[in-house]
Amino acid sequence: MLKFYFHTSPNPMKAALMLEELQAPFELIGVDTFKGEQHLPAFLKVNPNAKVPAIEDEGVAVFDSHAILLYLGEKHGKFMAITPAEKAAMLSWLQFIATGLSPFSGQAVHFLHHAPEALPYARTRYLKEVQRHYRILDERLAQSAYLAGAHYTIADMALWGWASFAGYILGEAGLTDYPNVQRLVAEISARPAAIRAHELKSKLTLKADFDDETRKALFSQNT
Repeated sequence: MLKFYFHTSPNPMKAALMLEELQAPFELIGVDTFKGEQHLPAFLKVNPNAKVPAIEDEGVAVFDSHAILLYLGEKHGKFMAITPAEKAAMLSWLQFIATGLSPFSGQAVHFLHHAPEALPYARTRYLKEVQRHYRILDERLAQSAYLAGAHYTIADMALWGWASFAGYILGEAGLTDYPNVQRLVAEISARPAAIRAHELKSKLTLKADFDDETRKALFSQNT
C-alpha cells in the first residue's frame, strides 16, 4: 500500500487532495515537523530534503508536492490535461505555483509570523509578491473555469493548497480581492475529496505550539 508522509501544512494538503480525489488506498504517516521528525534518518531516506509531503509507492519514493501530483496523475491517468494546449497550460500554471506562489507564500508566512524580529522590507517584499501572483491567477481564472482550461486538473489542486490558507497571509480580507481565485477555491473546498483531505488532520496528533523547539526544527539553518 502507498505510504503518505503527511503534515497539516499547505503543501502536503495538495497531495492529500489528489489522493482523496483518486480514492486510492494509502497508509497515513504523520511527520511532526514541529518536533523535527522530518530530520530523522528514516525519513531522510524518503526525502533527503527533509520536507513533507512524500510518498512511497511500491518501493518508489517521490517527494515534493508537485512531483507527487504529476506522478499520481500520470500513473492513474486522471486529473491531467487532455489536449496539447491544455497540457501546456497545466504545466505552465503548475510551475507558476511551484516556483512562485508557493515559495513566496512560505516566505511571507515566515516574515509576517515567525521571524525573530520585524523586518519591514522583507514583509513588504514577500507580501507584495504573493499579491502579485494572486492577481495573475485571478486574471487567468476570469478567462477560464480552471487553470488548464475547461477541466479540473492537478494545477488547480496545487493552487488550492496555498490559496485555501491565504487568510494567514492576506488577513481578514482573504481572497476577496481575487474573486475568480476565491470562486475556484470555494468550488474545490466543497468537493468530497477536499473535505476528506481536511479530515486527515483529525487522524493525527501533532504539535501545535510554535516554541523554540519548533523554530529550531523548522529553521535549523538559523540556529
